[in-house]
Amino acid sequence: MSVRAEEKSGAAAPPAVGTPRLSDMGHRVSDVSETTTPGASATRPRLLLIDGHSLAYRAFYALPVENFSTATGQVTNAVYGFTSMLINVLRDEAPDHVAVAFDVSRQTFRTETYAEYKGNRSKSPEEFGPQVSLIKEVLAALRVPVLEKPGYEADDILATLATQASDAGYEVLICSGDRDTFQLVRDNVTVLYPTRGVSELSRMTPAAVEAKYGLLPERYPDLAALVGETSDNLPGIPGVGPKTAAKWVGLYGDLDGIVASADQIKGKAGQSLRDHLPQVLINRQVNGLVRDLDLPLGPADLRLPGWDREEVHQVFDGLEFRVLRERLFATLATPEPEAEEGFDLTGEKLTGEAVGAWLQANTDVPVGITVLGTWKAGHGDATGLAIAAPEPSPGKPGPAAFVNLVEVDPDALAAVTGWLADASKPKVLHDAKGPLTALSDRGLAVEGIIGDTALAAYLCLPDQRSYDLADLTVRHLGRALKAEEAPVNEQLTLDMEETAGPDEGDLAMVRARAVIDLWGALQSDLAARNASGLLTDVELPLLGVLRVMEHHGIAIDQDALGDLDSYFAAAVADAGKQAFEAIGKEINLGSPKQLQVVLFDELDMPKTKRTKTGYTTDAEALADLFAKTEHPFLAHLLRHRDATKLRQTVEGLLKAVGDDGRVHTTYLQTIAATGRLSSTEPNLQNIPVRTEEGRRIRETFVVGPDFECLLTADYSQIEMRIMAHLSNDEGLIEAFRSGEDLHRFVGSRVFAVEPADVTAEMRSKIKAMSYGLAYGLSAFGLSRQLNIPVDEAKTLMEDYFDRFGGVRDYLRGVVDEARRTGYTETILGRRRYLPDLVSDNRQRREMAERMALNAPIQGSAADIVKVAMLEVDRKLREEGLRSRMLLQVHDELVLEVSAGELDQVKTLVGQAMGGAAELNVPLDVSVGVGRSWHEAAH
Repeated sequence: MSVRAEEKSGAAAPPAVGTPRLSDMGHRVSDVSETTTPGASATRPRLLLIDGHSLAYRAFYALPVENFSTATGQVTNAVYGFTSMLINVLRDEAPDHVAVAFDVSRQTFRTETYAEYKGNRSKSPEEFGPQVSLIKEVLAALRVPVLEKPGYEADDILATLATQASDAGYEVLICSGDRDTFQLVRDNVTVLYPTRGVSELSRMTPAAVEAKYGLLPERYPDLAALVGETSDNLPGIPGVGPKTAAKWVGLYGDLDGIVASADQIKGKAGQSLRDHLPQVLINRQVNGLVRDLDLPLGPADLRLPGWDREEVHQVFDGLEFRVLRERLFATLATPEPEAEEGFDLTGEKLTGEAVGAWLQANTDVPVGITVLGTWKAGHGDATGLAIAAPEPSPGKPGPAAFVNLVEVDPDALAAVTGWLADASKPKVLHDAKGPLTALSDRGLAVEGIIGDTALAAYLCLPDQRSYDLADLTVRHLGRALKAEEAPVNEQLTLDMEETAGPDEGDLAMVRARAVIDLWGALQSDLAARNASGLLTDVELPLLGVLRVMEHHGIAIDQDALGDLDSYFAAAVADAGKQAFEAIGKEINLGSPKQLQVVLFDELDMPKTKRTKTGYTTDAEALADLFAKTEHPFLAHLLRHRDATKLRQTVEGLLKAVGDDGRVHTTYLQTIAATGRLSSTEPNLQNIPVRTEEGRRIRETFVVGPDFECLLTADYSQIEMRIMAHLSNDEGLIEAFRSGEDLHRFVGSRVFAVEPADVTAEMRSKIKAMSYGLAYGLSAFGLSRQLNIPVDEAKTLMEDYFDRFGGVRDYLRGVVDEARRTGYTETILGRRRYLPDLVSDNRQRREMAERMALNAPIQGSAADIVKVAMLEVDRKLREEGLRSRMLLQVHDELVLEVSAGELDQVKTLVGQAMGGAAELNVPLDVSVGVGRSWHEAAH
């Protein structure tokens, strides 16, 4: 059977005239007039003009700040709302010309005319300012022109372009939340005015303006001059509203006519007009938009060339806008012609002896593999296997085959089994751990894996948020591949010679071909980023170790866990009851609004940080409040939250216990940009350990039947040891080589006392600062952490650096080097690229600097632990031991020890972990043993 897969662009066709289109945010354009409808004219160009600051502000206040931020702490609510609005309007209005105008500053010719202009506006929230430059980055990726003009406002730019375009026969749309733009409305100029955040726009046509205000759009500035504009701090005539103003305009023609006839207007309104006439004239001078600015671009220069796909990926990755990116790809066409290309292959459904013949003929070169089936939590089942080889020569379709593993015949099964187990046959998979689990549970062992395209892409760009195959094929091959998990932005059609349409096997062959093509494209990137060795020597071997760990899981004492569930449920109820007694009523303790009323209105406590929905009631804020007030309600509320969180952890574990009485987590290698492993479903790296109640949960993780005990091994102060190695600071090196308590040793140097005289408070301060420095801790941050004045924290840091100058020099140098090269590097050469180090956005630049400080240290620690896991696994197998690794929790390993093997395993683990890296200070490993995870702690 011949299969040709043709990839079509994911762009949706422009909507038909008058057809409503609803988005994820419920964006809607309300037609308040029937004279203009969406859909560009077939003969005249359509220009969309956007007031950047106006729409960004509306987006900022429409979406809660606390709900939109990146993993690095960058707030993105305004960027998200603005970008969502932009995508919707581009889709619904289908303009072919676009521009966005921004204000430069508040100082314009209007403030020179009237100093109080906009004087009532408070300073922009600190979370808003940095987002404007991020919006401009989005616009640059979408290739949307941005215009600014010192001394003028964005509206003046819009007015100039609208006038020029209207005169040239364009249809013009102005998207702005400033009513002054209503004066620009004409038969071919429409204002899209936000009426609810940025998700609903009203279409202000001449008829709509007249219906709302009772006058023609060109007379709107006269009405606004009379009634004033509160948002611009332009006072109107007392006692004169829009109806009266519109009546006067109708009677006297315009503001000049009203002024000339001011003595004829009777009553209090007339007298009020005469009394305030100077202000009215100032208002009219200020609210008139400038229509003849000298701009670098005219309407003809604003044609959209189509957005830059790779730049969109980079910008949206940094902002963590995966959903918006999918909407963008699904609704707007791109200029990249390569998206029309597809995967050519000659596919065959094989059975019997044909399987072996095909494998022998086509698999001497690396091939791509896709497995059909299911896998989760260390178990699975494979139902089908697709294999695709590269093109034998340019332009010639590559061969592909599919084998049904459920209905497989003996000859085919024998061929597949032997081929999969043959290490000399090079194989590449995508996100291989799950598929390998499924094959293993069907009894099929796999050797000869030379690549995993998900891991390869992760090593090249570790800050991406998505490594799914469909996304990577678009990014690296310029081809859109249908993926069942992301149907919103891909479309795949198959022309079949023998069937009416594609089935799972056909699609699997196309995905297998995409894997091998993608592998070829990633080779140069891996080499350029010095990542080939990491993939081959660390990540790929570790994939197999993690798969086995997931399969084993860890035993749980379900009775003890059930008792804990009851205990924490009672603790939640008791804490809630006492909290209610403290305030004399019952409220929803999980409701921020109800808590705000109690804390700040009824109890009159000090205000916390202001948010869109009031004052924050997050855990950190409440802990600070309790430290200040010691109010019993807060004590019970905090206990209620802690108990609730612990109960949720217990409930999650109870649900995760498998039929074998064990919990099987899933480890992820491509989540943390620093190289750290992540655990999910359930997250066993997040089991509480710092509180006694949290440690009770660890008591329920126990040794399984037929094993003797659990063994835990972890590194002591590994990040500080790496700091000593990287900085080559003589003082830190001496501390570790002396065997003295690190923080006591450092404290004695900083405070100029004998080690024995270092108090617990001194040691605590040194410990907080030592670890904080590796994370870019500032004097302000240290002062908050230690609850000391900023000046004291600054002095402490200066004294520290005076004694440990190597640390100071290293911290300065690592950021400078990363700014020069664009990346940081771990001891094993793992790179993290940080383009924001040269960003004009101060907040993003400072965040990147903190990452540059942390990434080499935390990343090196992650690399060392991974090497240690590989070495422990190798030694266990070489020595033929039954003991096995179960968990990895950052710098700790948990093993299940078989009877009679404890001493051997202790020695083996200590040597493997201690020798995982050659540092200029020793790697110290602590080992503990017990029947439970908690008992084995040390």
